[in-house]
Amino acid sequence: MHLLIDFILLLFLCTQANSAATDTILAGQALTVNDKLVSENGRYALGFFNTSSSKPSQDTTNWYLGIWFKTVPKFTSAWVANRDTPIKSTTSLELTISQDGNLVILNRSTKSIIWSTQANITRNSTTAMLLSSGNLVLTDFSNSSEVLWQSFDHPTDTLFPGAKLGWDKVTGLNRRLVPWKNLNNPATGVYCYALDPSGLKQFMLTPLNSSIQYWSTGVWNGEYFPSIPEMKVSNPVFNTTFVINDQERYLTVNLVNKSMVTRNVMDVSGQRKAFIWLEDSQDWTMIYAQPKLQCDVFAICGSFTICNDNALPHCNCMEGFTITSPKDWELEDRTGGCSRNTPLDCISNKSTTHTTDKFYSVSCVEFPENAPKLEAAASAGECAQVCLSDCSCAAYSFNDGRCSIWHNELLNIRALECSGTSSSTGETLYLRVSAKDFHGVKNNRKGIVIGVATGTCVSALVLFALVVLVMIWRNKSTSSSHILNGVQGCNRIIAFRYTDLQHATTKFTDKLGAGSFGSVFKGYLNDSVAIAVKRLDGAYQGEKQFRAEVSSIGTVQHINLVKLVGFCCEGSKRLLVYEHMSNRSLDVNLFRNNSTILSWTIRYQIALGLLEG
Repeated sequence: MHLLIDFILLLFLCTQANSAATDTILAGQALTVNDKLVSENGRYALGFFNTSSSKPSQDTTNWYLGIWFKTVPKFTSAWVANRDTPIKSTTSLELTISQDGNLVILNRSTKSIIWSTQANITRNSTTAMLLSSGNLVLTDFSNSSEVLWQSFDHPTDTLFPGAKLGWDKVTGLNRRLVPWKNLNNPATGVYCYALDPSGLKQFMLTPLNSSIQYWSTGVWNGEYFPSIPEMKVSNPVFNTTFVINDQERYLTVNLVNKSMVTRNVMDVSGQRKAFIWLEDSQDWTMIYAQPKLQCDVFAICGSFTICNDNALPHCNCMEGFTITSPKDWELEDRTGGCSRNTPLDCISNKSTTHTTDKFYSVSCVEFPENAPKLEAAASAGECAQVCLSDCSCAAYSFNDGRCSIWHNELLNIRALECSGTSSSTGETLYLRVSAKDFHGVKNNRKGIVIGVATGTCVSALVLFALVVLVMIWRNKSTSSSHILNGVQGCNRIIAFRYTDLQHATTKFTDKLGAGSFGSVFKGYLNDSVAIAVKRLDGAYQGEKQFRAEVSSIGTVQHINLVKLVGFCCEGSKRLLVYEHMSNRSLDVNLFRNNSTILSWTIRYQIALGLLEG
């Protein structure tokens, strides 16, 4: 009986272990498209994913094996195994350890290997494990400390905390970061972040497999890189170490706060960026980008474009050109640039030396460095003629007596902020276009001028009409009352215009009474609120005394006192506006001949109310 219970308990524990997430793949085990490995600390996950949604599904075309941030609800990839060999179908797909001990993506139905760690292994007793650092390692089952292969040696676009970036002098391995092709395609991009091959202790941003450097960190000074001042802050996010020895030359970046979730990535934009995950906003917050200006990235907009750091989007086609691949531009891959709307006559009509191609000017721009110079042309006309005589010439410029010629693709043209119509801080480029596109550009510019002029006139008329309407509305709104600003201490006392009170009292026709001070008239505000207007006749009080009385009466607000609504003070006219008392004043009701209208009980209550006030 005890044996049966132990067996059932063991079976239950095994079932629970198999159903729980694991960080290891043993020989003979497989990870399918619906499974994943999760690091022991729960921060990272490894599995199959697609890029069309934040959650993996089987309804899309391209699938990849990768590592992502498990604790971040916004799906964010950090490493991709088969970035250049996407999987089209998930049927019979699995991640397993092959007979030669390598970790492979296998199509079971065809027995074909889609991806492999390709480690030089002479045994098949290997184990794959996703570590808490985010490193996927392949080790010997009997000796887990011996790493046969690791993903940290093959980074894609992200530098994990603790991973090495740089050269292994023994194996020749170059650990570098290369961005995705675009936002939805993890294939190898066009830029690279790598250690300077010349031996200097600095990192460079270059086009992939090119020596053209468009940004560098500056030489490591033992504490930080000069081009990354963020490293000097008193409370840094990262702790950077640069190591040089006989075997390796590399950099590592570690977190100062281990609980913080960060992302160091080579972005599609051609910039190195660092992010921190903020729980409050549930999003990645960028803490720095290098280079800071988008237009500093080499050919970021592609050919025949103008890059503008002060506008969005940064990239725009030149006149006579259209976007080569709008779909790629939507995914932030603009390296395809723009294409001509109409081929050049020089190219389409090679049977004659005459060409109808024209030049249109692009002012206030900055040219790429090392622009080719042609000293033979001594004037702008000669420079233009030299360009027209060469079918490969795309543009020219003539500045400071020097002729510059650009052939084939035109890259890295940058818009500048120029004052007025002058180009004192920029130069003028003359772009070669077909005659058809040239006339189209002229017509467009003429249309733009007419449109701007028309729009300006219409806007001025609309603005004028709005001003008139506002003035009319303001006059109407103030025809009933003005808030008093001149009397201090008043509690929302209204300063009326004399014409308003004339209208409210129907030109003072409904007289309620008169005395030595003047007369009282009944009126209505907004044709509904009854008021009593006391008109002070003659020079009853001076200006100062009048305002003092308004201020003092207006300050006292009591249930047993009639409320002062406002006043009028225009020229010699002095008027006080009170709430209208339908039952007249208290003295009239107390001392009138028909005084029996108030019983002694009511009189007693009135006396008590006055004492309480």
